[in-house]
Amino acid sequence: MKFKHSFHVFVDNFSVIYKQLLYRLIVLVISGLICWAGVYPFIKTFINSEQLNTIIEGTKGFITTLLNGQINELADLSEKVQTAYAELIELFNTKLSQAILSGLLILLITVISKWFMGLGNYATASIINDKMALRAKQPFFSTLIRNLKSAAIYNAIYVPLSVLFDLVIVVAMFFLFFTLLNHVVYFFICLFLFVLAVVFAITFKMTVTSDWLPALIRGKMKHGAAMKYAFSRKNKNTFNVMSNFAVIVLIVFALNMAAALLTLGVGLLLTVPSSYVIIICFEFVNFYDREEIKYSIDKNTIISPAKERPLSREEFFRGDE
Repeated sequence: MKFKHSFHVFVDNFSVIYKQLLYRLIVLVISGLICWAGVYPFIKTFINSEQLNTIIEGTKGFITTLLNGQINELADLSEKVQTAYAELIELFNTKLSQAILSGLLILLITVISKWFMGLGNYATASIINDKMALRAKQPFFSTLIRNLKSAAIYNAIYVPLSVLFDLVIVVAMFFLFFTLLNHVVYFFICLFLFVLAVVFAITFKMTVTSDWLPALIRGKMKHGAAMKYAFSRKNKNTFNVMSNFAVIVLIVFALNMAAALLTLGVGLLLTVPSSYVIIICFEFVNFYDREEIKYSIDKNTIISPAKERPLSREEFFRGDE
């Protein structure tokens, strides 16, 4: 039911996707231009390298061979990619100082851009919560400004933790992929295990942090209390939440891959912001259900718990519904 209700809330808030798209494009363009200007000299060395071209061509050849059903040729392609990878690492070692500086610059810009993206996600979450609780329609940019202080503090805590987790996962997945490539006979099985590990890592992160935003916005907790509430898994049916997130991650992954391949990337303009919105919708539906608070999924439907939790004295005087 949580997944079904989340989808209804997503449809009910579909217009916010376009605001998310505009906001994210602005942030991406500005951060992308700054990043490209700073690291282009280093990146140019690798773009023009024979080793990288071999890896790219090997990947293209693998996809073509797989689609044509020529399974016997996959082993040769895998060996070719491994050799090119080893040579690329050797080239990388000769440019180590430039790589470190470029990496630090990319990391800094990534953190800053994710912080700004987080402000947009906070505004989106606030809009969705107002619609679920009060059927109130709030404009995106005024909501962004109104919640700027709280959103800035939240993202100052969340973004560094998220980036650190993502870095660990990226490094782990990088070595895992080539470890599997060396020990798994069939490349397709290697790819399957790699994607499975990525999906699990993303699902785990979402599950652990899923209550953070709802606790701040709907629960009206202080930042420290909301963070503590999010990481506490007591009585939260973690496995059920994780299984729902796994389904969402797989659907999001499939839709974005389809949009990238079938529409030459144009569809990503819609599917990427939609991915963030549906995840936020699920987080709030999950929070409302667990806290036994009634909420609206559209203008005609209100979901009420079997036994509605009475408001506390503090919640009553705050005006909570």
